[in-house]
Amino acid sequence: MSDDTAVNAAAAVADDVIEDQGPEHEMRYGAIVADSNGDVILHASVDDYLGTITAAHADGFDQLIDLTAVDYLTYAGKRALPEGVDAGRYELVTALINHYRRERIRIRVQLDGDEPTIPTAFDLYPGAEYLEREVYDMFGIVFADHPDMSRVLMPEDWVGHPLRKDYAVGSIPVQSKAARNQRRQVPTRQMSKGLAATKPMVLSA
Repeated sequence: MSDDTAVNAAAAVADDVIEDQGPEHEMRYGAIVADSNGDVILHASVDDYLGTITAAHADGFDQLIDLTAVDYLTYAGKRALPEGVDAGRYELVTALINHYRRERIRIRVQLDGDEPTIPTAFDLYPGAEYLEREVYDMFGIVFADHPDMSRVLMPEDWVGHPLRKDYAVGSIPVQSKAARNQRRQVPTRQMSKGLAATKPMVLSA
C-alpha cells in the first residue's frame, strides 16, 4: 500500500468516525433542543431567532400564543442551560403552537446590554404586535422593524422599565394611596332614605 493510499484510507476512517458521533446537540430549526418537564425548548441565538421562528412557522407552528421576558440580573449563573448556551441578563421566551399536530414549543433567547435588540416576529405572527410592545415597555427590549415600537402600559414620557430588576421601585409616589382618603362618604341617614324608598319586587304567579 502506498503512502497516499494509506493517508486516504485513514482520512476515510476519520470521516466515518465524525459522522457516527453526530452533532453535539440535537438541533431543530437551527436551535439547540432541550427538554423542560416534557416541553420542547429551543435555545436560539439572537442572530438565529428570526430564522428559527421562520422555519417553525413553515413547519406548521402557525400561532404565537405567548411572548414574554425575564430579567435574571440577580440570578446570574443559577439557570440550567445546555452546554454552549451562554446565560444573558435577559431571556426572551416565545411560545408557538401547531394545532394540526397538537404540539407546542418554546423558543428561548439570551440577551444582554442596556438596550437589547432582537428582530420582531410581527411579519410572521401579527398577534406579536402588542406582546412585543409590552416587553419593550416593561423590560426595554427593542424589537427591530416592529411597526410601532412604543409603550403600551406606561405613559410615553415614562423613564425606565418597571420590570427590570434594577428599576428604582418606590421612588415615585403612588397616587391611589392619596385618592383612597378622598372617597365620597354618603351620610347614613341619606342611605336609609334611599333604602326606604326602594319598593320590593313582586313576582306574579
